Amino acid sequence: MTSTVVVGGFFGDEGKGKIISYLAIKDNPKIIVRGGAGPNAGHTIRDGDKVYKVRMLPSGFLNKDAKVMIGPGVVINPDILKKEIQDFNVSGRSFIDKQCGIIEETHLTRDSKGELKEKIGSTGSGTGPANADRAMRVLKLAKDIDSLSALVIDVPQAINSALSANENILVEGTQGTFLSLWHGTYPFVTSKDVTASGICADVGLGPTKVDEVIVVFKSYVTRVGTGPLENELSLEEAEKKGWSEFGTVTGRQRRAANFDFNLARRAIMLNGATQICITKLDVLFPDCASKNSFDDLSKDAKAFIKNIESELHTPVTIIGTGPDIIDVIDRRN
Repeated sequence: MTSTVVVGGFFGDEGKGKIISYLAIKDNPKIIVRGGAGPNAGHTIRDGDKVYKVRMLPSGFLNKDAKVMIGPGVVINPDILKKEIQDFNVSGRSFIDKQCGIIEETHLTRDSKGELKEKIGSTGSGTGPANADRAMRVLKLAKDIDSLSALVIDVPQAINSALSANENILVEGTQGTFLSLWHGTYPFVTSKDVTASGICADVGLGPTKVDEVIVVFKSYVTRVGTGPLENELSLEEAEKKGWSEFGTVTGRQRRAANFDFNLARRAIMLNGATQICITKLDVLFPDCASKNSFDDLSKDAKAFIKNIESELHTPVTIIGTGPDIIDVIDRRN
């Protein structure tokens, strides 16, 4: 029995979707369950010549033997959810908790204009207004929507029963530590806590049931939208380094900066990390592209990883070396 929680260490965009997909196949969990705010998060997954952009389902759906679930703390857009279930061919093994909140048209309207959109660059997904309505106790829940009845189960009961039966569970966080409503760069944050403890609460996993917490950092820092970004590079500098990227949900260009050890230390503390994953090492060190062995990395790339371990006092166990889910160095065994 192992429960592994995966969360982002910076401002989202760390490559969690790829890592979740890799772990879903490698570790073969019985259940992959998603916490987080809602469809304002987006994960991109590359499997060979196929590219998936996911906003609602857990990114580990590529494991066809696993059940994929959304915890009660998440607000869902039924239209997006149903489309992903159909497009990704996961009917019959996709489930949502009865307590999931429902994003309605009024939430989309409120989120697409006004202060949230103008001040903090909201994604317009309706997630923030829906979570606000939940706090006011007026939000509809999944159990209230007849068209969702075939998907509705008790997710906390399902995952805890699986753990009691010595099955593996993979818990997927969304966004990043410093977008947390409690711990992020307020007010430029999401509408709830997205650190490991918040994600576990979202899915109904108690603290004593958590075995591993993997915090994912990209080899450099990126951020979509407004809000502080220490030592931010100009767009020209970012493009010169090959760090020009665009958000999965909004399509907006990501701002970029060098790896931030101060943020990383705080993320390790806030999440209680037991392991670190570093993604996009190949962008910093192109000669490391698609490598699957630490021994095959260049001297500079090895030094970069070892410095992170030394500074953060946490082992780097998984390293992303390319965009595909198989472009991974797994040092856990």
